Amino acid sequence: MSVRPILTEPNKILRQVSRTVEKVTLDEKKLMDDMLDTMYAANGIGLAAIQIGVPKRIIVMDISKDPNKKDPRYFVNPIIKNKDSKKATYEEGCLSVPNQFAEIDRPSKCDVEYLDYNGNKQLLKADGLLATCIQHEMDHLEGILFIDYLSKLKKSMILKKLSKSKSNTAVL
Repeated sequence: MSVRPILTEPNKILRQVSRTVEKVTLDEKKLMDDMLDTMYAANGIGLAAIQIGVPKRIIVMDISKDPNKKDPRYFVNPIIKNKDSKKATYEEGCLSVPNQFAEIDRPSKCDVEYLDYNGNKQLLKADGLLATCIQHEMDHLEGILFIDYLSKLKKSMILKKLSKSKSNTAVL
């Protein structure tokens, strides 16, 4: 297991649509383990494979608040089956959009069908932060970032900040 570099916006790879996983093999399990290590190292609660440059439909998350009681979740080929018409608003951030946050409205509940770490089919009824996190990470699989839900002005301000911070970063 290893920590991998996280791609940050602007980056064309983050805008790719991820490919379906044919079968959960040892390679996918290693990828999920690396994704979890990477997410924990960055103090995140969710990560999509595309964020580390792998265009596969895989996301991991852990929304537990207690660092001593980890509760990792693995989603391969997730599909949202139902979305609640009622919205919930959470302040979202993203490891690929560092130090930027915005309130985003999303369906408050959703049902997600997916394959788990072992390739078994699962159905999860999610609400609250879990539902928001799943939808946020699943957006990554379609090449969508949370800033895409913002007004053009807010989005362009964030992109300017990100571009500026990238150009000010020295590579040693």
